[in-house]
Amino acid sequence: MDQKLPKGSRITGEGRQDLTARLVERYSRGESIRSMAEDIGRSYGFVHGVLVDAGVSMRSRGGATRGAAAEARRAGLREP
Repeated sequence: MDQKLPKGSRITGEGRQDLTARLVERYSRGESIRSMAEDIGRSYGFVHGVLVDAGVSMRSRGGATRGAAAEARRAGLREP
């Protein structure tokens, strides 16, 4: 995302639909909720709630967090 959302602002209507679509797409590519929250300037709970409201099946916790496998996964997430 190009810029962070204004802190405390309500996101409704088409803006929320667009945000939801982008977050769902990023999550489906494997990006973490925490990294998306940091990117858009919102809390983990906000992003999680948006995904749950959209009917997304949440992944289990864990995964590669260190080493070559994790670096390769993160590099793949950065590509559009």
